[in-house]
Order: sequence, then C-alpha cells, then structure tokens
Amino acid sequence: MTTYASGARASALCLAVLAATVTTAQPAGAAGVRTPAALAWRPCAGPQDPPGRECATLPVPLDHRDPDGPQLGLAVTRVRSERPAARRGTLLVIPGGPGGSGLSRMTAKGAALSRATAGAYDLVSFDPRGVGGSSRAGCGLAPEDRHLVTLRSWPGPDGDITENTARSRRIAEACHQNGGAVVRSMTTADEVRDIDRLRRALGEEKLSAWGVSYGSYVAAVYAQKYPRHTDRWVLDSTGDPDPSRVARGWLANTAAGADDRFPDFAAWAADPARGELRLARRAGDVRPLFLALAAKLDRTPKPSTTPGVPLTGNRLRQAMQNALAGDDLFEEMARLVRAARDPAAEPVLPAAVAGPLPDEDAAVVMATVCNDVRWPASLPAYRRAVAADRVRHPLTGGMPVNVSACAFWKDAPADEPTRITADGPAGILMIQNRRDPNTPYAGALKMRQALGGRAVLVSLGHGGHGAYLGNGNACGDRTVTAFLTTGRRPQRDTYCAD
Repeated sequence: MTTYASGARASALCLAVLAATVTTAQPAGAAGVRTPAALAWRPCAGPQDPPGRECATLPVPLDHRDPDGPQLGLAVTRVRSERPAARRGTLLVIPGGPGGSGLSRMTAKGAALSRATAGAYDLVSFDPRGVGGSSRAGCGLAPEDRHLVTLRSWPGPDGDITENTARSRRIAEACHQNGGAVVRSMTTADEVRDIDRLRRALGEEKLSAWGVSYGSYVAAVYAQKYPRHTDRWVLDSTGDPDPSRVARGWLANTAAGADDRFPDFAAWAADPARGELRLARRAGDVRPLFLALAAKLDRTPKPSTTPGVPLTGNRLRQAMQNALAGDDLFEEMARLVRAARDPAAEPVLPAAVAGPLPDEDAAVVMATVCNDVRWPASLPAYRRAVAADRVRHPLTGGMPVNVSACAFWKDAPADEPTRITADGPAGILMIQNRRDPNTPYAGALKMRQALGGRAVLVSLGHGGHGAYLGNGNACGDRTVTAFLTTGRRPQRDTYCAD
C-alpha cells in the first residue's frame, strides 16, 4: 500500500461535484435496504476533464448502521462506453492511498484504460470519503506535523523516538478533538460499504474492478463481503492481508521493499549514459554513498531552495522512498543527491517533501490506517523494533516500524478487519511487480495464498509501484486486458519478464 501516500495531495478535478458535508437522507427501499437514487450525471467542469466525462455526487450514510441519518457526499466520475453494443458492464477504478483520489486516477489512466478495454465498460471511479471532491474533515494539525516526513515517524539520527512519541500523541489528540464523526468514519469497511451503495446507484447487479495499491486491499475486502456482486476483479500491487496488522504490516514491509527496489536506482545512477547525473562508477557504490550522505545530513542539514525547510537526512530518505515508486522519478532523485553533495549547490526539494500537506489530506492519510485496527501502545517495544530495523534495513532508518499516532488513537475500531479467504467465485486476477517498494512481493504472495483457488497471480520482472498500464510490460498489460475484455485468465500463476 501507498501508506501515507503523497497521493493524498490529489484534489478533485470535477468541480461540479463538490459536496456539502451533510446532505438530506434518501427514503429507504421497500425491502428495508436503502435504495440510493439514480445518480444525476452532469458534464465535469475541471480544466483537465476530457469531453464526455461526467460527474455526479453520491450520498452515503455517515454511519452505515444509521442509514437514514446524516449523509456524506462522494464525488463520482464516469466515462461511458463509446460502443454500446460491446458494453458488458461497469468497471470501477478503486484508488490507492489511503488518501488517493479516484477522479485524479481517471484523469491519469482513463484514456489508456478506455483504449485497452475498447468499449467493454463504462469506466467509473470516485473520491473516497475525506478525499478530494468528497466530504472532508481535518484534524487541526499544526503545519510542522503535516509534512510527509513528520506524518511518517522517521526516528532521530541516533534512532531516538522521543520526538516521534510526542508528535504522535499530539496528532492523535488533535484528530480526536477536531476530527469528529467524519474522521472516525474513514475506514476500509465504510469504503467497501460506500462502493456497494455506488453499485446500487449505478443499477448494476455486478461490478468489475481494478484496484491499485491500497485500492487492491479495498477490492479484496469487497470481494470477500459481496462475492455475488463481483464480476472480473483485478488486484494490482497488493499487500499482506493479515487482519491482525493491516496497515501496520504494510508499513513495516516497506523496509524490505526499499531493499528490493534500491538496486534498480543504483544501476540507473551508475550508468555512464547518465552524464552529469551519474553518481558512481559501480552500482554497488551507490548504496554506501547514499547512506553516508544521509548520515552527514543528519549531523548538518543543508539549506534548500524552500525557505525554512532544510534538506535533512530524513528528508533525503523520504525523497528516496518516494522515488523508488517509479523509474521516471530517478532523475529528480539523482539531482537531489548531487546537489546535496555539492558544497556550492542549493538542493531543490521534491514537492512531496518540501512542504506540509493540507490539514484535510493529513487527516485522511492518518485516519484510515488508525481506524481499521488497534495498534500496539508499548513504547519500549517500538524502541526495540526501531533499533533492530535500523540495522537490518538502513535505507529506511527504522521508520517503518516506529511509533505513530495510531498507538495513541482514542477510538477503538468500529469493525473487525476482514479475513480474506478462498471462499467465493474464482474471478480474481492479481498482477504484481517483483521489486515493488510500497507493496513488496512477499506481501502479495500472502494475499495470493489467502485467496487460494479464487485467484491467479501474474508476476512482472519489474521494479516500481503499479503494474497494469504502469510500466510498459506488454505481457502483463495483455494478460489483464484479455481478462477484463474476454474473461480469459492464465490457468496457473505466471511470470512476465518483458
């Protein structure tokens, strides 16, 4: 999962769907289950929206246990099939995060997905509650607590977690005092319920879906909870579904994920073709160079072009973790490393680590991972975990196992995390990069094991986060497209090298 993802910055691009926090409830259906009204589609008004893209607002209960109570508004977008005779249903694009925008995801991938599926589906996506154009809420966090490098608990240079502990307490208290019922409702369970309400509002008995990163976990939970409403289901870049850990496990696994992926950056940065961006003559020299630079910046942060925000060792580590998500980010990372090593240069910080997130984005980033499952509260245990992880995985410096606001979260989870099992129809295709820094391959294998005969796994010989239509692997793209358009899956788990 892209836990604490920079995607939380994404704002809605369909301006017409901005929803008030509370709307009027719709009448209950005749059978006692609330039947949502059909969506009122209108042309999207965002500057990047292509012609023909439609937007709407879906009312969903703030608390699904009180379906006639206060309602939130979810921003929804649709691209209709241009070949009605070929249309076989609706394909839901489930965004990652937590904190990712489905509307932004459709802007980035909608055209490619339309071409790939050739009119087989209406393409639909949404901003989950708390995100983008949907109903939002903040925690009232101070700006210094809303930087990605502080929302993620990077330990001090010597592994000390005292500052992390104090900040985590502040964040948990602020979310409890200021977040209200909307922040408490930001959970995987409620996102899954919202998806089923969207299905009914669309008038579909079954949905097909493409869930990416955290969205693949949401998709897996939906398939477990509503198996008779799933058709062709794609899980892209998936984490370990262990219900006792959920997001805590995903975050912890990113330490090994960085180790899996860093050699790709090292090989790129040692290639003579990089010219002035070449960081070392041999790939094996890039890792010690990076670790030494981070340690130097721990001792002496370097002023950057962002006023008041120096390049510290932890900002460098966070920038690297972000850059490992895609090869297209390597050049920016190499420039940062070169500038950090040059006494005469002033580093330009990547946008994701240069400033604070908006308060509402920080809230949704934290809320889902804290609301889904109770996190341990033992500070001595966190100290021991950080000390051990710093030795095993120095690239991530102990951050993935450190204390966070979730350790001090005031509200107990409203739902037990879902256990993913092999019960249900065999209509799931998984696709996974072998060197994924955010959802490491080892975690995806655990999801594959949990799904049993329901799923087939397509493994790609690639690094980075996001597989389908994400890295130019023709074999992987072909396999997923064939499944979505014809229903054909490989008979067994398979590997795509190209």
